[in-house]
Amino acid sequence: MSETDITQRIREQLDAAPVVLFMKGTPDFPQCGFSAQTAAALRALKAQYRHVNIFEEPELREALKSYSNWPTYPQLYVKGELVGGCDIVVEMYRNGELQSLLQEAGAIG
Repeated sequence: MSETDITQRIREQLDAAPVVLFMKGTPDFPQCGFSAQTAAALRALKAQYRHVNIFEEPELREALKSYSNWPTYPQLYVKGELVGGCDIVVEMYRNGELQSLLQEAGAIG
């Protein structure tokens, strides 16, 4: 798959939902502690979001690092924009910013 094709797939994933979490594993079975913490913050807010298990999409795994200029996972996107990884998402959850951001995106009521 070419770099253009992979970039197109990333954009399609981001366009498919207002909130997208690229993570290791799934929200029910995360395969790293950082992905687990990020999914837990979203779950605590009862957020509607799409997840992508990067272990099931190996070519996406490396390409997304270049696309986002972010070297680690998970990566949370809201309205196509990178919010950040676990530390940022958890901090935003704690200070209420994540809830506001997700409400603006229509991901929580």
